[in-house]
Amino acid sequence: MEEHILMGVDVGATGFKGGLVDIDKGEMTTERLRFDTPAPATPEHMAQTFKQLVDHFEYRGPVGVGFPAIVRRGVARSAANIDGSWVGTSISGIFGEASGCDVYALNDADAAGVASMNFGVGRRELGVVLMITIGSGLGSALFIDGELVPNTELGHLYLPNQKEVVEQYVSNLQRKINNWSWRKFGKRFNRYLQHLDRLFSPDLIILGGGGSKYFTEYEALLEVSCPVKPALFLNHAGTVGAAYYAHLRSRHDNDLIGKS
Repeated sequence: MEEHILMGVDVGATGFKGGLVDIDKGEMTTERLRFDTPAPATPEHMAQTFKQLVDHFEYRGPVGVGFPAIVRRGVARSAANIDGSWVGTSISGIFGEASGCDVYALNDADAAGVASMNFGVGRRELGVVLMITIGSGLGSALFIDGELVPNTELGHLYLPNQKEVVEQYVSNLQRKINNWSWRKFGKRFNRYLQHLDRLFSPDLIILGGGGSKYFTEYEALLEVSCPVKPALFLNHAGTVGAAYYAHLRSRHDNDLIGKS
């Protein structure tokens, strides 16, 4: 396998999506393969699905994994829409043991942000850049002068005078459940972005996830103090970002080995 071709995997509540990525170009070199997330989504069951995905590509090398949890040093510290037994479990350890690969895990929204900041609309952007992924919930990734501030989880904020977390107030899933028009979604989403604008004073907001595909339907309703742009990667962002993260982390580990 060529050194600039790495594997990225985007783990979600309903599916594992993965493939090979050219980390020089930020492009998929294979079709993105999808397996259903097993039920129950325990570490043991998910490790076997991960192994299936890696084996399909006959891949041996560093693998990046975007995972629906707070991730610290490869360990899950929360469990969003997966089994609670993940909390305190090493994602890198159990997926690495199952696949025989070095696995580098990060939060799934952070992975999407890494893709946009290195290959998409956030490339070369300095200052404060905030990415919001609009899907079943609201994921977030925060960058300061291009550096990731991990695990922000800004979909779990409370808006003023709201009793539910914001991803229960507005998300693509809530839009579908409640049959909102894009106009109603846009008004609610604008309130959320204005709250983030007050908290972080971002220089750019990037929107990703399924809800970003319909950006033109609600763009005119967004009133914040900085540009708001849709991400370019859409469904591939998590896979590409995870692979690039694995490239950075494996290179860092190799540098440390070389100095020891």
